[in-house]
Amino acid sequence: MNQISKWSSLALSTTLVAGLLAGCGSNNNDEANSSSANTGGNATNSAAPEDTSPLTLTYYSEDPSPNWANMQDEIGKTLTEKTGITLDAEFAVGDAVQKSSLIAASGEYPDLISAKQSIAKFVDAGAVLDLTDLIDKYAPHLKKLFEGNMSRLRYSDDDHSIYVIPSYNGIGQQYFNAGGGFELQHRVVKELGYPQIRTVADYEKAIKDYLALHPKDENGNPNIGLTLNADDWHMYISVTNPAFLATGGSDDGEFNIDVDTQKVIYHFRRPEEKEYFKWLNHMNAEGLLDPESFVQKYDQYKAKIASGRVLGLIDQDWDYGDGEKALKAEGKFDQGYGHYPVTMSEDIKEASFWPTGFMAGSGVAISKDNPDPVRTIKFLDYLASDEGQVLVNWGIEGKHYNVVDGKRVIPEDVNNRKINDAVNFTKETGIGLYNLLSGHYGDGVKDPSGNYYTTNFPEQIVAGFNDVEKETLKAYGATTWKDLFPKEEEFKVKPWGAAWNIPVPGDSEAVVIEKKLTDITWKRIPEAILAKPEDFDKIWDAYQQELVKADVEKAEKIREDLVKARVKLWNE
Repeated sequence: MNQISKWSSLALSTTLVAGLLAGCGSNNNDEANSSSANTGGNATNSAAPEDTSPLTLTYYSEDPSPNWANMQDEIGKTLTEKTGITLDAEFAVGDAVQKSSLIAASGEYPDLISAKQSIAKFVDAGAVLDLTDLIDKYAPHLKKLFEGNMSRLRYSDDDHSIYVIPSYNGIGQQYFNAGGGFELQHRVVKELGYPQIRTVADYEKAIKDYLALHPKDENGNPNIGLTLNADDWHMYISVTNPAFLATGGSDDGEFNIDVDTQKVIYHFRRPEEKEYFKWLNHMNAEGLLDPESFVQKYDQYKAKIASGRVLGLIDQDWDYGDGEKALKAEGKFDQGYGHYPVTMSEDIKEASFWPTGFMAGSGVAISKDNPDPVRTIKFLDYLASDEGQVLVNWGIEGKHYNVVDGKRVIPEDVNNRKINDAVNFTKETGIGLYNLLSGHYGDGVKDPSGNYYTTNFPEQIVAGFNDVEKETLKAYGATTWKDLFPKEEEFKVKPWGAAWNIPVPGDSEAVVIEKKLTDITWKRIPEAILAKPEDFDKIWDAYQQELVKADVEKAEKIREDLVKARVKLWNE
Protein backbone atom coordinates (compact mmCIF):
# COMPACT_ATOMS: atom_id res chain seq x y z
CA MET A 1 0.00 0.00 0.00
CA ASN A 2 2.55 2.78 0.60
CA GLN A 3 2.78 5.18 3.42
CA ILE A 4 -0.93 5.08 3.86
CA SER A 5 -0.31 1.55 5.08
CA LYS A 6 -1.42 -1.80 4.02
CA TRP A 7 -4.55 -1.68 4.58
CA SER A 8 -4.65 -4.66 2.45
CA SER A 9 -4.95 -5.56 2.02
CA LEU A 10 -4.70 -4.73 4.08
CA ALA A 11 -5.57 -3.63 5.13
CA LEU A 12 -6.64 -0.74 7.84
CA SER A 13 -12.03 0.14 7.75
CA THR A 14 -11.24 1.87 9.05
CA THR A 15 -14.03 3.80 9.27
CA LEU A 16 -10.43 4.03 8.15
CA VAL A 17 -8.97 1.85 10.71
CA ALA A 18 -11.66 -0.08 12.43
CA GLY A 19 -12.38 -3.04 10.20
CA LEU A 20 -9.13 -3.68 8.40
CA LEU A 21 -6.72 -4.10 11.31
CA ALA A 22 -8.56 -5.95 14.03
CA GLY A 23 -5.80 -7.36 16.21
CA CYS A 24 -4.93 -8.91 19.49
CA GLY A 25 -2.35 -9.53 22.12
CA SER A 26 -0.65 -12.24 24.06
CA ASN A 27 -0.14 -13.15 27.65
CA ASN A 28 2.33 -15.04 29.75
CA ASN A 29 1.50 -18.71 30.08
CA ASP A 30 0.67 -18.83 33.79
CA GLU A 31 -1.75 -15.92 33.63
CA ALA A 32 -3.25 -17.10 30.36
CA ASN A 33 -3.86 -20.63 31.55
CA SER A 34 -5.39 -19.32 34.74
CA SER A 35 -7.58 -17.05 32.68
CA SER A 36 -8.93 -19.75 30.42
CA ALA A 37 -9.48 -22.09 33.34
CA ASN A 38 -11.40 -19.56 35.40
CA THR A 39 -13.47 -17.71 32.81
CA GLY A 40 -14.66 -20.29 30.35
CA GLY A 41 -12.98 -18.71 27.38
CA ASN A 42 -12.97 -15.04 28.29
CA ALA A 43 -9.21 -14.88 28.79
CA THR A 44 -9.79 -12.08 31.29
CA ASN A 45 -6.62 -12.45 33.31
CA SER A 46 -5.79 -9.76 35.85
CA ALA A 47 -3.68 -7.63 33.55
CA ALA A 48 -4.67 -4.07 34.45
CA PRO A 49 -1.97 -1.70 35.73
CA GLU A 50 -1.79 -1.27 39.52
CA ASP A 51 -2.14 2.53 39.47
CA THR A 52 -5.57 3.50 38.16
CA SER A 53 -5.63 7.12 39.27
CA PRO A 54 -6.88 9.51 36.55
CA LEU A 55 -4.29 10.36 33.91
CA THR A 56 -4.96 12.07 30.58
CA LEU A 57 -2.47 11.47 27.78
CA THR A 58 -2.39 13.36 24.50
CA TYR A 59 -2.31 11.14 21.42
CA TYR A 60 -1.61 11.98 17.79
CA SER A 61 -2.22 9.71 14.82
CA GLU A 62 -1.62 10.20 11.11
CA ASP A 63 -4.65 8.04 10.39
CA PRO A 64 -8.14 9.53 10.67
CA SER A 65 -10.66 7.90 13.00
CA PRO A 66 -14.04 9.39 12.06
CA ASN A 67 -15.95 7.35 14.65
CA TRP A 68 -13.75 8.35 17.60
CA ALA A 69 -15.97 9.33 20.55
CA ASN A 70 -13.36 10.67 22.99
CA MET A 71 -13.35 7.32 24.81
CA GLN A 72 -16.99 7.82 25.79
CA ASP A 73 -17.94 4.63 23.97
CA GLU A 74 -18.39 1.44 25.96
CA ILE A 75 -14.89 0.11 25.33
CA GLY A 76 -13.27 3.47 26.02
CA LYS A 77 -15.05 3.84 29.34
CA THR A 78 -13.98 0.34 30.34
CA LEU A 79 -10.36 1.02 29.39
CA THR A 80 -10.38 4.15 31.55
CA GLU A 81 -11.96 2.22 34.41
CA LYS A 82 -9.33 -0.51 34.16
CA THR A 83 -6.28 1.75 33.74
CA GLY A 84 -7.26 5.25 34.83
CA ILE A 85 -6.05 6.56 31.45
CA THR A 86 -8.00 8.75 29.07
CA LEU A 87 -6.68 9.76 25.65
CA ASP A 88 -7.04 13.30 24.37
CA ALA A 89 -6.68 12.34 20.72
CA GLU A 90 -5.90 14.30 17.58
CA PHE A 91 -6.17 12.66 14.17
CA ALA A 92 -4.57 14.17 11.09
CA VAL A 93 -6.78 15.52 8.34
CA GLY A 94 -5.57 16.51 4.91
CA ASP A 95 -1.83 16.10 4.41
CA ALA A 96 -0.88 13.87 7.35
CA VAL A 97 2.83 13.85 6.50
CA GLN A 98 2.95 17.64 6.51
CA LYS A 99 1.08 17.69 9.82
CA SER A 100 3.64 15.30 11.33
CA SER A 101 6.48 17.43 10.03
CA LEU A 102 5.05 20.50 11.72
CA ILE A 103 4.61 18.70 15.04
CA ALA A 104 8.10 17.21 14.88
CA ALA A 105 9.60 20.66 14.25
CA SER A 106 7.57 22.37 16.97
CA GLY A 107 9.57 21.10 19.94
CA GLU A 108 6.35 20.25 21.80
CA TYR A 109 5.13 16.71 21.41
CA PRO A 110 2.00 14.66 22.15
CA ASP A 111 2.49 12.02 24.85
CA LEU A 112 1.79 9.20 22.38
CA ILE A 113 2.63 9.44 18.68
CA SER A 114 1.49 7.20 15.82
CA ALA A 115 3.21 8.75 12.82
CA LYS A 116 3.88 5.80 10.50
CA GLN A 117 6.89 6.55 8.24
CA SER A 118 7.04 10.09 9.62
CA ILE A 119 8.35 8.66 12.87
CA ALA A 120 11.81 9.31 11.38
CA LYS A 121 11.19 13.03 11.80
CA PHE A 122 10.49 12.56 15.51
CA VAL A 123 13.52 10.33 15.95
CA ASP A 124 15.72 12.92 14.25
CA ALA A 125 14.29 15.60 16.56
CA GLY A 126 15.05 13.52 19.66
CA ALA A 127 11.32 13.58 20.43
CA VAL A 128 10.67 9.91 21.23
CA LEU A 129 11.98 7.54 23.87
CA ASP A 130 13.91 4.32 23.41
CA LEU A 131 11.40 1.78 24.74
CA THR A 132 13.81 -1.13 25.13
CA ASP A 133 14.16 -0.93 28.91
CA LEU A 134 10.53 0.05 29.50
CA ILE A 135 9.35 -3.03 27.62
CA ASP A 136 11.83 -5.25 29.44
CA LYS A 137 10.88 -4.02 32.93
CA TYR A 138 7.18 -3.22 32.70
CA ALA A 139 5.60 -4.93 29.68
CA PRO A 140 5.48 -8.75 30.06
CA HIS A 141 2.66 -9.14 27.56
CA LEU A 142 4.49 -7.17 24.88
CA LYS A 143 7.67 -9.17 25.55
CA LYS A 144 5.76 -12.40 25.09
CA LEU A 145 4.03 -11.07 22.00
CA PHE A 146 7.24 -10.08 20.21
CA GLU A 147 9.30 -13.05 21.40
CA GLY A 148 11.54 -14.13 18.52
CA ASN A 149 10.87 -10.89 16.64
CA MET A 150 12.53 -8.31 18.87
CA SER A 151 15.26 -7.64 16.31
CA ARG A 152 12.54 -6.47 13.91
CA LEU A 153 11.58 -3.74 16.37
CA ARG A 154 15.00 -2.10 16.07
CA TYR A 155 14.97 1.24 14.33
CA SER A 156 17.87 0.71 11.93
CA ASP A 157 21.11 -1.10 11.31
CA ASP A 158 22.97 1.81 12.91
CA ASP A 159 20.51 2.45 15.75
CA HIS A 160 19.12 -0.58 17.57
CA SER A 161 16.80 1.48 19.77
CA ILE A 162 13.11 0.54 19.87
CA TYR A 163 11.16 3.74 19.27
CA VAL A 164 7.87 2.20 18.19
CA ILE A 165 5.62 -0.59 19.38
CA PRO A 166 4.39 -2.03 16.06
CA SER A 167 0.61 -1.99 15.85
CA TYR A 168 -0.24 -2.07 12.14
CA ASN A 169 0.79 -5.69 11.67
CA GLY A 170 -0.24 -8.60 13.84
CA ILE A 171 1.97 -11.47 14.89
CA GLY A 172 0.87 -14.67 13.16
CA GLN A 173 -1.56 -12.80 10.90
CA GLN A 174 -3.64 -14.96 8.58
CA TYR A 175 -6.01 -13.61 5.96
CA PHE A 176 -9.36 -15.35 5.51
CA ASN A 177 -11.11 -12.85 3.29
CA ALA A 178 -10.30 -10.33 0.57
CA GLY A 179 -11.33 -6.71 0.81
CA GLY A 180 -9.62 -5.42 -2.31
CA GLY A 181 -9.20 -6.32 -5.94
CA PHE A 182 -11.78 -5.07 -8.44
CA GLU A 183 -15.37 -4.77 -7.23
CA LEU A 184 -18.66 -5.40 -9.03
CA GLN A 185 -22.17 -5.12 -7.68
CA HIS A 186 -23.81 -8.48 -7.05
CA ARG A 187 -26.74 -7.56 -9.28
CA VAL A 188 -24.35 -7.10 -12.21
CA VAL A 189 -22.83 -10.56 -12.14
CA LYS A 190 -26.17 -12.21 -11.36
CA GLU A 191 -27.91 -10.53 -14.30
CA LEU A 192 -25.11 -11.71 -16.60
CA GLY A 193 -25.16 -15.29 -15.35
CA TYR A 194 -22.07 -15.03 -13.14
CA PRO A 195 -19.48 -14.70 -15.90
CA GLN A 196 -15.75 -15.14 -15.32
CA ILE A 197 -14.25 -11.96 -13.84
CA ARG A 198 -10.52 -12.55 -14.13
CA THR A 199 -9.04 -9.96 -16.52
CA VAL A 200 -9.64 -6.29 -17.19
CA ALA A 201 -11.36 -7.38 -20.42
CA ASP A 202 -13.79 -9.56 -18.40
CA TYR A 203 -14.42 -6.72 -15.98
CA GLU A 204 -14.98 -4.17 -18.71
CA LYS A 205 -17.36 -6.48 -20.58
CA ALA A 206 -19.48 -7.07 -17.48
CA ILE A 207 -19.88 -3.34 -16.89
CA LYS A 208 -20.57 -2.61 -20.55
CA ASP A 209 -23.11 -5.42 -20.92
CA TYR A 210 -25.00 -4.45 -17.78
CA LEU A 211 -25.12 -0.78 -18.73
CA ALA A 212 -26.55 -1.75 -22.10
CA LEU A 213 -29.37 -3.55 -20.28
CA HIS A 214 -29.81 -0.99 -17.50
CA PRO A 215 -28.51 2.45 -18.46
CA LYS A 216 -30.55 4.08 -15.66
CA ASP A 217 -31.63 3.20 -12.15
CA GLU A 218 -35.22 2.88 -10.99
CA ASN A 219 -35.41 6.65 -10.48
CA GLY A 220 -34.25 7.47 -13.98
CA ASN A 221 -30.73 8.49 -12.95
CA PRO A 222 -27.86 7.18 -15.10
CA ASN A 223 -25.97 4.21 -13.73
CA ILE A 224 -22.19 4.66 -13.49
CA GLY A 225 -19.85 2.01 -14.85
CA LEU A 226 -16.70 2.59 -12.80
CA THR A 227 -15.78 5.37 -10.40
CA LEU A 228 -12.41 5.98 -8.76
CA ASN A 229 -11.50 7.74 -5.53
CA ALA A 230 -8.69 10.20 -6.23
CA ASP A 231 -9.27 12.63 -3.36
CA ASP A 232 -5.95 13.32 -1.64
CA TRP A 233 -4.19 10.17 -0.35
CA HIS A 234 -7.07 7.97 -1.57
CA MET A 235 -5.34 8.32 -4.95
CA TYR A 236 -2.92 5.63 -3.79
CA ILE A 237 -5.64 3.15 -2.87
CA SER A 238 -8.02 3.50 -5.79
CA VAL A 239 -5.89 4.79 -8.68
CA THR A 240 -2.18 4.01 -8.41
CA ASN A 241 -1.81 0.90 -6.19
CA PRO A 242 -4.12 -1.15 -8.44
CA ALA A 243 -1.63 -0.59 -11.27
CA PHE A 244 0.98 -2.83 -9.67
CA LEU A 245 -1.54 -5.36 -8.37
CA ALA A 246 -3.15 -5.75 -11.80
CA THR A 247 0.29 -6.30 -13.34
CA GLY A 248 1.63 -8.86 -10.85
CA GLY A 249 3.49 -6.52 -8.50
CA SER A 250 3.32 -6.73 -4.72
CA ASP A 251 2.71 -3.87 -2.34
CA ASP A 252 5.95 -2.00 -1.67
CA GLY A 253 4.50 1.46 -1.77
CA GLU A 254 5.68 3.47 -4.74
CA PHE A 255 8.41 1.00 -5.67
CA ASN A 256 8.61 -2.41 -7.26
CA ILE A 257 11.25 -4.70 -5.74
CA ASP A 258 12.57 -7.96 -7.16
CA VAL A 259 12.15 -10.62 -4.49
CA ASP A 260 15.42 -12.35 -5.47
CA THR A 261 17.78 -9.49 -6.30
CA GLN A 262 16.13 -6.66 -4.31
CA LYS A 263 16.51 -4.43 -7.35
CA VAL A 264 14.25 -1.39 -6.92
CA ILE A 265 12.35 0.59 -9.54
CA TYR A 266 9.72 3.31 -9.18
CA HIS A 267 6.74 1.17 -10.07
CA PHE A 268 5.26 3.61 -12.59
CA ARG A 269 8.34 3.06 -14.74
CA ARG A 270 7.37 -0.56 -15.39
CA PRO A 271 6.11 -1.01 -18.98
CA GLU A 272 3.31 -3.24 -17.69
CA GLU A 273 1.81 -0.36 -15.78
CA LYS A 274 1.67 1.84 -18.84
CA GLU A 275 -0.71 -0.74 -20.28
CA TYR A 276 -2.88 -0.63 -17.16
CA PHE A 277 -3.29 3.14 -17.32
CA LYS A 278 -3.86 2.91 -21.06
CA TRP A 279 -6.75 0.55 -20.24
CA LEU A 280 -8.22 3.17 -17.87
CA ASN A 281 -7.80 5.70 -20.68
CA HIS A 282 -9.77 3.33 -22.90
CA MET A 283 -12.49 2.96 -20.22
CA ASN A 284 -12.79 6.73 -20.14
CA ALA A 285 -12.99 6.98 -23.92
CA GLU A 286 -15.73 4.34 -23.93
CA GLY A 287 -17.78 6.32 -21.41
CA LEU A 288 -17.44 3.58 -18.79
CA LEU A 289 -15.34 5.64 -16.35
CA ASP A 290 -17.05 8.23 -14.20
CA PRO A 291 -15.89 11.62 -15.54
CA GLU A 292 -15.99 12.99 -11.97
CA SER A 293 -13.42 10.45 -10.74
CA PHE A 294 -10.62 13.01 -10.43
CA VAL A 295 -12.62 15.95 -9.11
CA GLN A 296 -15.05 14.42 -6.61
CA LYS A 297 -14.35 14.65 -2.89
CA TYR A 298 -14.32 11.61 -0.64
CA ASP A 299 -17.77 12.33 0.80
CA GLN A 300 -19.16 12.69 -2.73
CA TYR A 301 -17.56 9.38 -3.70
CA LYS A 302 -19.18 7.58 -0.76
CA ALA A 303 -22.52 9.27 -1.38
CA LYS A 304 -22.41 8.18 -5.01
CA ILE A 305 -21.82 4.58 -3.91
CA ALA A 306 -24.66 4.89 -1.37
CA SER A 307 -26.98 5.88 -4.23
CA GLY A 308 -26.56 2.37 -5.64
CA ARG A 309 -25.75 3.67 -9.13
CA VAL A 310 -22.06 2.65 -9.21
CA LEU A 311 -21.59 -0.76 -10.81
CA GLY A 312 -17.82 -1.08 -10.38
CA LEU A 313 -15.05 0.07 -8.05
CA ILE A 314 -11.31 -0.48 -7.79
CA ASP A 315 -10.71 0.07 -4.11
CA GLN A 316 -10.43 -1.46 -0.63
CA ASP A 317 -13.61 -2.19 1.31
CA TRP A 318 -12.50 -0.05 4.25
CA ASP A 319 -12.24 2.92 1.88
CA TYR A 320 -15.67 2.66 0.24
CA GLY A 321 -17.32 0.81 3.12
CA ASP A 322 -19.46 3.67 4.44
CA GLY A 323 -21.24 3.90 1.10
CA GLU A 324 -21.88 0.16 0.96
CA LYS A 325 -23.06 0.10 4.58
CA ALA A 326 -25.67 2.72 3.72
CA LEU A 327 -26.98 0.42 0.97
CA LYS A 328 -27.11 -2.53 3.34
CA ALA A 329 -28.94 -0.46 5.95
CA GLU A 330 -31.65 0.11 3.31
CA GLY A 331 -31.76 -3.59 2.48
CA LYS A 332 -30.23 -3.07 -0.99
CA PHE A 333 -27.90 -6.03 -0.64
CA ASP A 334 -27.73 -6.73 -4.38
CA GLN A 335 -26.06 -3.35 -4.82
CA GLY A 336 -23.20 -4.34 -2.52
CA TYR A 337 -19.90 -5.51 -3.98
CA GLY A 338 -17.94 -8.69 -4.57
CA HIS A 339 -14.14 -8.80 -4.87
CA TYR A 340 -12.37 -10.22 -7.92
CA PRO A 341 -8.63 -10.85 -8.62
CA VAL A 342 -8.53 -8.88 -11.85
CA THR A 343 -5.25 -8.55 -13.74
CA MET A 344 -4.26 -7.48 -17.23
CA SER A 345 -4.15 -11.09 -18.45
CA GLU A 346 -4.80 -14.56 -17.03
CA ASP A 347 -1.12 -15.44 -16.82
CA ILE A 348 -0.58 -12.71 -14.19
CA LYS A 349 -1.11 -13.53 -10.51
CA GLU A 350 -2.90 -10.88 -8.47
CA ALA A 351 -0.54 -10.36 -5.52
CA SER A 352 -2.70 -8.91 -2.74
CA PHE A 353 -1.70 -11.81 -0.51
CA TRP A 354 2.03 -11.84 -1.22
CA PRO A 355 3.45 -12.71 2.23
CA THR A 356 5.71 -10.33 4.12
CA GLY A 357 6.31 -12.11 7.41
CA PHE A 358 5.98 -9.96 10.52
CA MET A 359 6.88 -6.46 9.36
CA ALA A 360 7.13 -4.52 12.62
CA GLY A 361 7.43 -0.88 11.48
CA SER A 362 4.54 1.54 12.00
CA GLY A 363 3.03 1.83 15.43
CA VAL A 364 2.99 3.86 18.65
CA ALA A 365 5.86 5.84 20.18
CA ILE A 366 6.13 7.49 23.61
CA SER A 367 7.41 11.05 23.47
CA LYS A 368 10.00 12.64 25.73
CA ASP A 369 7.27 15.02 26.95
CA ASN A 370 5.15 12.13 28.29
CA PRO A 371 4.51 12.79 32.01
CA ASP A 372 4.60 9.12 33.02
CA PRO A 373 6.31 6.72 30.57
CA VAL A 374 6.02 3.81 33.04
CA ARG A 375 2.23 4.08 33.34
CA THR A 376 2.02 4.62 29.61
CA ILE A 377 3.95 1.45 28.74
CA LYS A 378 1.80 -0.44 31.27
CA PHE A 379 -1.30 0.90 29.51
CA LEU A 380 0.02 -0.31 26.16
CA ASP A 381 0.94 -3.62 27.78
CA TYR A 382 -2.59 -3.98 29.13
CA LEU A 383 -3.96 -3.51 25.63
CA ALA A 384 -1.68 -6.35 24.48
CA SER A 385 -2.84 -8.70 27.26
CA ASP A 386 -5.53 -11.32 26.76
CA GLU A 387 -7.97 -9.27 28.80
CA GLY A 388 -7.23 -6.10 26.85
CA GLN A 389 -7.40 -7.78 23.49
CA VAL A 390 -10.68 -9.55 24.15
CA LEU A 391 -12.07 -6.19 25.24
CA VAL A 392 -10.99 -4.18 22.17
CA ASN A 393 -11.83 -6.93 19.67
CA TRP A 394 -14.90 -8.62 21.11
CA GLY A 395 -16.29 -6.05 23.53
CA ILE A 396 -17.98 -6.68 26.86
CA GLU A 397 -19.24 -10.12 27.83
CA GLY A 398 -23.01 -10.27 28.09
CA LYS A 399 -23.41 -7.16 25.98
CA HIS A 400 -21.40 -7.74 22.81
CA TYR A 401 -20.64 -11.45 23.10
CA ASN A 402 -21.53 -14.45 25.19
CA VAL A 403 -19.53 -17.50 26.24
CA VAL A 404 -21.29 -20.69 25.18
CA ASP A 405 -19.64 -24.03 26.00
CA GLY A 406 -16.33 -22.25 26.43
CA LYS A 407 -16.58 -20.39 23.11
CA ARG A 408 -17.10 -16.69 22.53
CA VAL A 409 -20.18 -16.12 20.37
CA ILE A 410 -21.58 -12.86 19.01
CA PRO A 411 -25.39 -12.80 19.33
CA GLU A 412 -27.26 -12.51 16.06
CA ASP A 413 -28.79 -9.11 16.82
CA VAL A 414 -25.39 -7.69 17.77
CA ASN A 415 -23.79 -9.16 14.66
CA ASN A 416 -26.53 -7.69 12.46
CA ARG A 417 -25.92 -4.23 13.89
CA LYS A 418 -22.18 -4.67 13.55
CA ILE A 419 -22.59 -5.40 9.83
CA ASN A 420 -25.58 -3.34 8.77
CA ASP A 421 -25.39 -0.37 11.15
CA ALA A 422 -21.62 -0.33 11.43
CA VAL A 423 -20.99 3.39 11.91
CA ASN A 424 -23.41 3.83 14.81
CA PHE A 425 -22.40 0.49 16.29
CA THR A 426 -18.72 1.48 16.27
CA LYS A 427 -19.39 4.91 17.79
CA GLU A 428 -21.47 3.40 20.59
CA THR A 429 -19.34 0.37 21.41
CA GLY A 430 -15.83 1.41 20.38
CA ILE A 431 -15.16 -2.06 19.02
CA GLY A 432 -12.42 -1.73 16.41
CA LEU A 433 -11.32 1.78 17.45
CA TYR A 434 -8.44 0.81 19.72
CA ASN A 435 -6.61 -1.85 17.74
CA LEU A 436 -3.82 0.43 16.53
CA LEU A 437 -2.84 1.59 20.00
CA SER A 438 -0.59 -1.35 20.80
CA GLY A 439 0.92 -4.61 19.58
CA HIS A 440 -1.29 -7.58 18.85
CA TYR A 441 -1.53 -11.00 17.32
CA GLY A 442 -3.10 -11.20 13.91
CA ASP A 443 -6.32 -12.77 12.75
CA GLY A 444 -6.43 -16.54 12.99
CA VAL A 445 -4.39 -16.81 16.21
CA LYS A 446 -6.07 -18.49 19.19
CA ASP A 447 -5.69 -17.53 22.82
CA PRO A 448 -5.02 -20.16 25.52
CA SER A 449 -8.77 -20.79 25.93
CA GLY A 450 -8.98 -21.98 22.32
CA ASN A 451 -10.84 -18.89 21.13
CA TYR A 452 -9.61 -16.58 18.41
CA TYR A 453 -8.21 -13.30 19.64
CA THR A 454 -10.04 -11.38 16.92
CA THR A 455 -13.46 -11.75 15.35
CA ASN A 456 -11.95 -12.15 11.87
CA PHE A 457 -11.96 -15.92 11.49
CA PRO A 458 -13.67 -18.13 8.92
CA GLU A 459 -16.90 -18.97 10.74
CA GLN A 460 -17.47 -15.39 11.85
CA ILE A 461 -16.62 -13.97 8.43
CA VAL A 462 -19.13 -16.30 6.75
CA ALA A 463 -21.71 -15.42 9.39
CA GLY A 464 -21.24 -11.80 8.40
CA PHE A 465 -22.20 -12.34 4.77
CA ASN A 466 -25.78 -11.58 3.79
CA ASP A 467 -27.77 -13.98 1.62
CA VAL A 468 -26.95 -12.11 -1.60
CA GLU A 469 -23.20 -12.28 -0.92
CA LYS A 470 -23.48 -15.97 -0.13
CA GLU A 471 -25.38 -16.53 -3.38
CA THR A 472 -22.67 -14.78 -5.39
CA LEU A 473 -19.85 -16.61 -3.64
CA LYS A 474 -21.58 -19.95 -4.18
CA ALA A 475 -21.97 -19.20 -7.89
CA TYR A 476 -18.20 -18.78 -8.11
CA GLY A 477 -17.46 -21.87 -6.01
CA ALA A 478 -16.11 -19.85 -3.09
CA THR A 479 -16.80 -19.56 0.63
CA THR A 480 -15.05 -16.22 1.10
CA TRP A 481 -13.70 -13.73 -1.45
CA LYS A 482 -10.15 -14.76 -0.71
CA ASP A 483 -10.89 -18.16 -2.26
CA LEU A 484 -10.84 -16.44 -5.66
CA PHE A 485 -7.35 -14.96 -5.16
CA PRO A 486 -3.87 -16.53 -5.45
CA LYS A 487 -2.74 -17.88 -2.06
CA GLU A 488 0.27 -16.86 0.04
CA GLU A 489 2.10 -20.11 -0.66
CA GLU A 490 2.22 -19.26 -4.37
CA PHE A 491 4.75 -16.48 -3.62
CA LYS A 492 8.13 -16.20 -1.91
CA VAL A 493 8.12 -14.42 1.46
CA LYS A 494 9.64 -10.95 1.07
CA PRO A 495 12.66 -10.79 3.44
CA TRP A 496 12.25 -7.02 3.91
CA GLY A 497 8.54 -7.13 4.72
CA ALA A 498 7.22 -4.20 2.71
CA ALA A 499 9.14 -1.12 1.58
CA TRP A 500 6.31 1.24 2.54
CA ASN A 501 6.93 0.18 6.13
CA ILE A 502 10.63 1.15 6.15
CA PRO A 503 11.23 4.64 7.63
CA VAL A 504 13.21 7.06 5.51
CA PRO A 505 15.62 9.22 7.53
CA GLY A 506 14.35 12.78 7.71
CA ASP A 507 17.57 14.19 6.26
CA SER A 508 17.62 11.79 3.31
CA GLU A 509 17.48 13.21 -0.20
CA ALA A 510 14.74 10.69 -0.85
CA VAL A 511 12.26 12.75 1.19
CA VAL A 512 12.45 15.70 -1.21
CA ILE A 513 12.83 13.61 -4.36
CA GLU A 514 9.90 11.33 -3.59
CA LYS A 515 7.66 14.32 -2.89
CA LYS A 516 8.54 15.66 -6.35
CA LEU A 517 7.85 12.27 -7.91
CA THR A 518 4.47 12.07 -6.22
CA ASP A 519 3.51 15.57 -7.34
CA ILE A 520 4.46 14.71 -10.92
CA THR A 521 2.65 11.37 -10.83
CA TRP A 522 -0.55 12.72 -9.34
CA LYS A 523 -0.67 15.34 -12.09
CA ARG A 524 0.32 13.15 -15.04
CA ILE A 525 -1.68 9.98 -14.28
CA PRO A 526 -5.10 11.69 -14.34
CA GLU A 527 -4.00 13.68 -17.39
CA ALA A 528 -3.06 10.46 -19.20
CA ILE A 529 -6.27 8.65 -18.23
CA LEU A 530 -8.51 11.52 -19.33
CA ALA A 531 -6.64 12.29 -22.56
CA LYS A 532 -7.79 11.38 -26.04
CA PRO A 533 -6.52 7.86 -26.77
CA GLU A 534 -4.34 9.14 -29.61
CA ASP A 535 -2.55 11.46 -27.13
CA PHE A 536 -1.90 8.87 -24.43
CA ASP A 537 1.56 7.72 -25.58
CA LYS A 538 2.82 11.28 -25.96
CA ILE A 539 1.67 12.22 -22.44
CA TRP A 540 3.09 9.02 -20.98
CA ASP A 541 6.47 9.54 -22.59
CA ALA A 542 6.62 13.10 -21.28
CA TYR A 543 5.71 11.81 -17.82
CA GLN A 544 8.55 9.28 -17.90
CA GLN A 545 11.07 11.93 -18.97
CA GLU A 546 9.86 14.20 -16.18
CA LEU A 547 10.49 11.45 -13.63
CA VAL A 548 14.08 11.04 -14.82
CA LYS A 549 14.68 14.78 -14.60
CA ALA A 550 13.34 14.70 -11.02
CA ASP A 551 16.06 12.20 -10.02
CA VAL A 552 13.89 9.09 -9.90
CA GLU A 553 16.99 6.93 -10.36
CA LYS A 554 18.59 8.43 -7.25
CA ALA A 555 15.41 7.76 -5.28
CA GLU A 556 15.47 4.15 -6.49
CA LYS A 557 19.08 3.74 -5.33
CA ILE A 558 18.32 5.17 -1.88
CA ARG A 559 15.32 2.89 -1.50
CA GLU A 560 17.33 -0.11 -2.61
CA ASP A 561 19.94 0.65 0.04
CA LEU A 562 17.22 0.92 2.69
CA VAL A 563 15.69 -2.39 1.63
CA LYS A 564 19.03 -4.19 1.76
CA ALA A 565 19.79 -2.63 5.15
CA ARG A 566 16.42 -3.88 6.44
CA VAL A 567 17.20 -7.41 5.25
CA LYS A 568 20.59 -7.27 6.98
CA LEU A 569 19.07 -5.91 10.21
CA TRP A 570 16.41 -8.60 10.36
CA ASN A 571 18.93 -11.36 9.80
CA GLU A 572 21.43 -10.30 12.47
